[in-house]
Amino acid sequence: MNIETNAEKINELLTRGVENIFPNREFLEEKLKKGEQLKLYLGIDPTGPTLHLGHAINLMKMKQFQELGHKVILLIGSFTAMIGDPTDKMAVRKPLTREQVLENCEKYKEQASVLLNFDGENPAELKYNDEWLGKLNFGEILDIASHLTVQQLLERDMFEKRMKDGKPIGLHEFLYPLMQGYDSVAMEVDGEVGGNDQTFNMLVGRNLLKTMKHKEKFVLTNKLLVDPTGKKMGKTEGNMITLEDSANEMFGKVMAWPDEMILPGFELCTSVEDLSTLENRLKSGENPRDLKLELGEKVVEIYHGAEESKKARQNFIDTFSKKETPDEMPESDLAGKNIVDVLVESGLVPSKSEAKRTIEQKGVYLNDEVVENFETNVESGDIIKKGKRFFVRIV
Repeated sequence: MNIETNAEKINELLTRGVENIFPNREFLEEKLKKGEQLKLYLGIDPTGPTLHLGHAINLMKMKQFQELGHKVILLIGSFTAMIGDPTDKMAVRKPLTREQVLENCEKYKEQASVLLNFDGENPAELKYNDEWLGKLNFGEILDIASHLTVQQLLERDMFEKRMKDGKPIGLHEFLYPLMQGYDSVAMEVDGEVGGNDQTFNMLVGRNLLKTMKHKEKFVLTNKLLVDPTGKKMGKTEGNMITLEDSANEMFGKVMAWPDEMILPGFELCTSVEDLSTLENRLKSGENPRDLKLELGEKVVEIYHGAEESKKARQNFIDTFSKKETPDEMPESDLAGKNIVDVLVESGLVPSKSEAKRTIEQKGVYLNDEVVENFETNVESGDIIKKGKRFFVRIV
């Protein structure tokens, strides 16, 4: 396999969107320039049914490694997801069953294949960590645990906060970094890629690999896509863009981002090269909305193609700038049902309680009229709108 050692491409890999590199940039840069094939992985716990833009940031970094000729592994946390990563969690997570975990990750490979190539002469691999974690006996677990100290695990911020607040820490949560770290040992990788919120867990893997296999592992952490308050865009905050979203949904969600997210959005979620020009355009007083339109188009293009991204941009302009109803929208065969059921069954809201709450907040429209009554029925040809961006036509 031919390994690409182009200095410009290596610099882009080591800088764009990168928060930190362990043990240091020079360590990884030297390996990349030598032309040796590296084996690295990205681990994702399937706690939800779809990948989202936060995952895509790390997948794009993995894509850069793959395009240089390195061996990349997408690791599904089929065992660790049953426990749940305690990172940033101020309460014990509800464990998932194996069935829930496998159902959640059913489409992950298909979604990830937009960015990673699972075919060809250097295909990405798909692995599941229950293959080794589920087979460990208690003696083996004790042996692995002997390579870490309680003091090391207590360094996690959220554990310190929970103890200070008198909140419980489950022993299974306490051992989560040990299990995630052991993935590196089981696969004997050269490195790992992940978001900077995973730094602690990834460094546990680095320590375990060093003590158990006498092998140095690099860790590359990427910046997170966060809003101006510092909250990451994701499932927990309810503002994530999933890779299952339609072109129009993706575009509309990007346009709803605050202006402070424009430049990070270009850096982390697109492959646009001239970031400094974009920054200068903002500084010179150009309307941020124009740059956000470009950002939305670039993001959608990655997952839906250039034609659909252009359509989504025009749909947004027509719908929200000119206040028109879009020509194209999802259709649902729900004629005769009440508005609450329609909102849930069409996918506009996740539950009946959310549907009623949205109606109470006057956020649901039937043919441009605010819906006031939970018992309102819909008929064929009606157009339902939730908020400003989401439509469904009843057929």
